[in-house]
Amino acid sequence: MGTTVFERQRPAASVVQHSLADTKHSVFWRDDLPASLLPDRPALVGTHRADLVVVGGGYTGLWTALLATERDPDAKVVIVEAQRVGWAASGRNGGFCEASLTHGHENGMARWPKEMPTLDRLGHENLDAIEASEARFGMDFQFERTGQLAPAIEPHQVEWLKEWAAEGEEGVVYLDWAEAQASVHSPTYLAAVWEKNACGMVHPARMAAELARVCEERGVVIFERSHVSGLDTSGPGVVVTTPEGRVEASRAALGTNVFPSLIKRNRLMTVPVYDYVLMTEPLTDAQLTSIGWQDRQGIGDMANQFHYYRITKDNRILFGGYDAIYRYGRKMNPEHENRPETWAKLASHFFTTFPQLEGLRFTHQWAGAIDTSTQFTAFFGTARDRRVAYAAGFTGLGVGSTRFAGDVMLDLLDGVKNERTQLEMVRKRPLPFPPEPAASMGINATRWSLDRADHNKGKRNLLLKTLDALGLGFDS
Repeated sequence: MGTTVFERQRPAASVVQHSLADTKHSVFWRDDLPASLLPDRPALVGTHRADLVVVGGGYTGLWTALLATERDPDAKVVIVEAQRVGWAASGRNGGFCEASLTHGHENGMARWPKEMPTLDRLGHENLDAIEASEARFGMDFQFERTGQLAPAIEPHQVEWLKEWAAEGEEGVVYLDWAEAQASVHSPTYLAAVWEKNACGMVHPARMAAELARVCEERGVVIFERSHVSGLDTSGPGVVVTTPEGRVEASRAALGTNVFPSLIKRNRLMTVPVYDYVLMTEPLTDAQLTSIGWQDRQGIGDMANQFHYYRITKDNRILFGGYDAIYRYGRKMNPEHENRPETWAKLASHFFTTFPQLEGLRFTHQWAGAIDTSTQFTAFFGTARDRRVAYAAGFTGLGVGSTRFAGDVMLDLLDGVKNERTQLEMVRKRPLPFPPEPAASMGINATRWSLDRADHNKGKRNLLLKTLDALGLGFDS
């Protein structure tokens, strides 16, 4: 087995130690919100009535509620959130708002090749609508239509990029070594592809907070710190219960993401995979000049265990990814968010990528759980005589596609047949994950195999080839 660039070009241990010396364990995006976007909303107490009750105050739930008020301005909509609005994945992701609804073109082509022209068009229309929503609703979540850069950091990846660019997709530009270096100055870059139109950068927590603000302005009632413990459909509608209250509604939409589903048959459909992130202090003008990056694209490298990184409005660099950790038993536990060895690894990889930034410090480190499905993108459905709709399994690319999911859930609740609800991706459920201990054994064996592929010019072993043949392969 060979070595990767991050093993061949490690920075000195002292550089990493210095960079992490004063880092606090806290989510930068949440810390960066003004107090006006963090109102203290009440918990659900007593009985309330609604036309639609939405469980979950992240992107999925918020977009669903907002779109519901668009369809029927007189509808009474209630959101019930267990923690705070945008507290989980919606407030702690990297802020990559992508057009893809299928976790990348290759994943979509492997699963729904006949539908990909439609899925690509719907994805771009969805991204356009998100961008337009800032002006339409008077929101500010710092949307920048920067596109995304995919650099090759190992020689075998250069051919992958050339093949990608040769497909002729609109807005996809191949950059040779000199052009890649002119775009972003990293000694690890050998070439790159720039997808110019298919991605925007957002401030994740601001996006959730602004969606909640607009929802409330349109009459939506949001309850926080209210953990839903029951979903009763024995009567004519839906009753959502918490320890201190209940919402009686005609219909319900579930946007519970990585947390255990209220629908029993969905309990094995996702697993929580923990992702880790660092945020730097703001770069000086000289530091910015040293790395180029004037087009401010989001960046994600070509490895199986990939890194993603982007520049914030105040010129910090978010750097995350690589390690994706699954814990036995599917348990959600705050202790899983503390992993010093991963943050040290990320810091080392950061300074391999940008050695000219030696001396820079990280101000924030955090983690969060990704709701991973076996098809690596969201699945949809209804339950309880079509009174309940659900969407989950976004696998780390939900910033954009959660809006699409909101439309799909509302379509399903309405019994509408249109090009969204007729998609195979919407109509068919993916395979569930097996119960333990098989889940842990399979996931960790796959993760080990992906790491081996990164050390062997991308060549996939028997396990990965078998998963590919079964439609469970992952190469994004």
